[in-house]
Amino acid sequence: MIGKADLLETIAGKNRGLLATEQQKQAVLSAISQLEDRNPTPRPVEATDLLNGDWRLIYTTSRGILGIEQVPLLKLGQVYQCVRVADATLYNIAEVYGLPLLEGVVSVAARFVPVSDRRVDVTFDRSIIGLQRLIGYQTPATFIHEIKAGNKFRAIDFAITNREQRGWLDITYLDQDLRIGRGNEGSVFVLTKG
Repeated sequence: MIGKADLLETIAGKNRGLLATEQQKQAVLSAISQLEDRNPTPRPVEATDLLNGDWRLIYTTSRGILGIEQVPLLKLGQVYQCVRVADATLYNIAEVYGLPLLEGVVSVAARFVPVSDRRVDVTFDRSIIGLQRLIGYQTPATFIHEIKAGNKFRAIDFAITNREQRGWLDITYLDQDLRIGRGNEGSVFVLTKG
């Protein structure tokens, strides 16, 4: 039976999935499924103390996230999903880099509504894409503070008004420092906290 340490070892060195071969991807998905079967938090949406916080992505099958590497001169840096349970919001933040002094941020702010004990519906509200230096980006927490304050950034900063920009996320494993989720497009996400 695969445990949490086994999953983390299987993921190690895969650069969030970018460097994984097809065989390695299958091994990771198998390890994820086995760990999900032993989720210590049967009602993760209600475990707000565990769910809340800044989560760092360590593995995904999401083509949208991994596809950032396909943009010429861009490399994917750290990727975060920051959950703010008190106001039912989440922020997806990808740090990107390439040419010196052109480090950037690609982010989406969203609202979520619990629809079961493990699923939330997500509505995307705002996208911000810009250079870290121009928008004053330092950390996910300070960036989120600026977003919540209603600040507009010197960046591509726009409201998402297309109601088609919705989705859902199942939280299939949750403990104090590991979260696994499955999204409506079939993507798997493994994140750590702390």
